[in-house]
Amino acid sequence: MISWINGQIISSWQITNKFFILINCRGLGYEIQINESLFIKIKNNSVAYKDINLWLRHIKKEDSDLLFGFLLKDQRDFFNEILNIKGIGSQIGMSLLNKFTLKNLMIAIENNDKKSISSIQGIGQKMTERIILELKNKTDPNLTFKSEEKENEFLKKNPKLNSLIQDIEMTLQSLNYSKKEIRKVIPILIENIRDESYLKKDKINIGFEHLLKVAIDLLSKNSSNICQ
Repeated sequence: MISWINGQIISSWQITNKFFILINCRGLGYEIQINESLFIKIKNNSVAYKDINLWLRHIKKEDSDLLFGFLLKDQRDFFNEILNIKGIGSQIGMSLLNKFTLKNLMIAIENNDKKSISSIQGIGQKMTERIILELKNKTDPNLTFKSEEKENEFLKKNPKLNSLIQDIEMTLQSLNYSKKEIRKVIPILIENIRDESYLKKDKINIGFEHLLKVAIDLLSKNSSNICQ
């Protein structure tokens, strides 16, 4: 079972409503289906990847092996929950995550928003009701995605920084830090970057390795408070 991959993006392409990348991992090429938002970022170079880390769902069939990739573990785990619903296949799951961010999909499920969910091609009324019924207890309405509104606005104005923060969140998850720990550290990291004196002092060092080191230092120094 393949559940995570790190490698270099070789190519990306679209077939109808499916989006793919080819990753070179130690000399082997892995064809992975991804969601539309990640595909657009890669095509527009707003996600500056030479290398990419993805959480995977590996589906083995008699005549093929399918890989579905996600930047964040939360996305992959929720995709798995979708596939556990009887009668729903991988393409319906990807269609949901193409149209909705994970946050908005959870909100639609929490709010019993049948109209939004049934707007996906291939999802009828009965399937919509099944999705809401089976996933409602899987959603966490108190889960914080990325940061608060002010931080989101700052990141939108700085797409390169936004992609760095996403990479750092994903890397911290791969290092087995909890979502709760990461949610408390990332806003501190962003606030430091927003501080003009910090930017002037460390402008040269504002990169992935530097920010990851700062994040890990914050997690280490504040572990007693973060884990409460």
